[in-house]
Amino acid sequence: MTSLLLIACLLPAICGPTLALAQAASQPIDKDLFEVTVPQLESFYASHKYTVTQVVQWHLARIHRYNGIYRPVEQVLEKDALVTAAKEDAAVSDVKRGPLWGVPIVIKANTSIAGQVTTDGWAGYTIPGHELIAPKDATVVARLRAAGAILIGHTNMPDFAASDTNRSSSFGRTGNAFDVRFSPGGSSGGTVTAVTANMAVLGNGTDTGNSIRMPSATSAVIGVFPTRGLVPIAGIAPLDWLLDNTGPIARTVTDATIALDVMAGLDVAGKPTADPLDGRTAEAPAKAEVGPYTKYLKADALKGKRFGVPAFILKGTDVPFQGIAAVVPEEAAEAEERRTATPLRPETRAAFLKSLEGLRAAGAEIVFDDGILPDSFPRTASRIGTLPYVREGTEGFLKEFGPAQYHSPEEYEKVIGKSLPRTIVGDSDTKDRRGLNAQPQAKIETDPMAKANYFDPRQKTLDMYMETLDRLHLDGFVYPATQMPPPDETMPQNGEISGGPHSETSWVNQIGVPAVVVVGGFYPGGLPFGLEISARPWHDGDLLGWAYAYEQATHHRHPPVLVESGLLANAP
Repeated sequence: MTSLLLIACLLPAICGPTLALAQAASQPIDKDLFEVTVPQLESFYASHKYTVTQVVQWHLARIHRYNGIYRPVEQVLEKDALVTAAKEDAAVSDVKRGPLWGVPIVIKANTSIAGQVTTDGWAGYTIPGHELIAPKDATVVARLRAAGAILIGHTNMPDFAASDTNRSSSFGRTGNAFDVRFSPGGSSGGTVTAVTANMAVLGNGTDTGNSIRMPSATSAVIGVFPTRGLVPIAGIAPLDWLLDNTGPIARTVTDATIALDVMAGLDVAGKPTADPLDGRTAEAPAKAEVGPYTKYLKADALKGKRFGVPAFILKGTDVPFQGIAAVVPEEAAEAEERRTATPLRPETRAAFLKSLEGLRAAGAEIVFDDGILPDSFPRTASRIGTLPYVREGTEGFLKEFGPAQYHSPEEYEKVIGKSLPRTIVGDSDTKDRRGLNAQPQAKIETDPMAKANYFDPRQKTLDMYMETLDRLHLDGFVYPATQMPPPDETMPQNGEISGGPHSETSWVNQIGVPAVVVVGGFYPGGLPFGLEISARPWHDGDLLGWAYAYEQATHHRHPPVLVESGLLANAP
């Protein structure tokens, strides 16, 4: 019977969660740890039902069993994980335990783990003898370790996080856990596949244009984009340091919130801790809502709340990734906006409208109006041009987190004999990668064009965002996290293999407001749909409270059905 179900479940819509639940129930530990949450693990440890070593071994066994098909984990940190687990098991029982004590987690491959290769998805950082071996932990990794988390793997990602799907030159392709033929999205597709497939309890993602939220939407997990500055990005290899962010990915809002409390470094007074290596965290202690953010998780948090639906997202108007610099004429900027527009697919529109029923059932009001963030909003946001400053981010990262052999782009070129790609060091000619006018790389702190390129359009866009909330008495915005379902990567879409799924959410990064993706339901074929909600800056607690209320009102998530053989195993 099981073998027949495995064959049938190559198409997950046929059997849904049936087989996965049957497999999970084969032994008591399987039943207990399948879809386990952080509070449940804490209870198991408190009652001495399981040791940390047993829990870590169970998750490592899941990786060994399924990683060959889905390939979410690029580096399995088995030895270190088991050593850490044994140390936690040996600790005296009355020792104060951190909020993630004994929780197996994964870390995205662009996030530094001391002594491990930070591949950033790129083969150029894995050249034998010249690997980018991290000299120390990224700030968020250090905080997760201090909270007791067990690091069990570095997850796959596309080169430099610069893709909406999950193919890397350092490891290959990651498949969607709900159907390996389909894309899990990028660039945090490795983390979302590992977490939704129960290879880890939670993990971190990074997000420069949609890269936590879009893949979370494909895989029925919770993805949190905090207010930029709440969580430090020091030690994360940058794609674009002015847009980059990091946050938790988990199967439940509660677990994601516990992880965010840790990643933000909340002190005993509930205030986030600033990081001297990330200047944008300096204002967090004064501006952020007081935590812990778990106190905002209430089932009635949506009652009486009003959410607007951005008109431009339903229309498909695009905000070009990394914006368009001031040297580009308006006519060329508008042409780029039209070229990159991604219309909302009918099936995604239908899934979005259906998902709103859960918000309404939980007591929220949804406002549709053509004046809610119309085309003038993305057009203003599109002029937030960050490409002239990308090299500065790479320089800062390599200086602090580069290996002994190279601590700058120049040193990398001297050691390797090749320069770093323009994706992370910028353009050296008069045209950018899109063929638009470009300016030389500069330091944003001293560039006379920085005001026109970045600061002025960013403030104007944020003002438009806030003005709409105030004028219509809205608490936040709600919209589909992607413009389409996850695409099938075994066959061409519109004449080519898809680079998607794509979204119209890069504006969130450009103004740095908080957003969260929740499980909004499933498409008729069985693939997940993700609903995104954004809020006012520094209202991360309120936002997570809304996400929790939606989760409790809907209970949409179910786990994927995994297969041990099938299409695209080890595909590049």
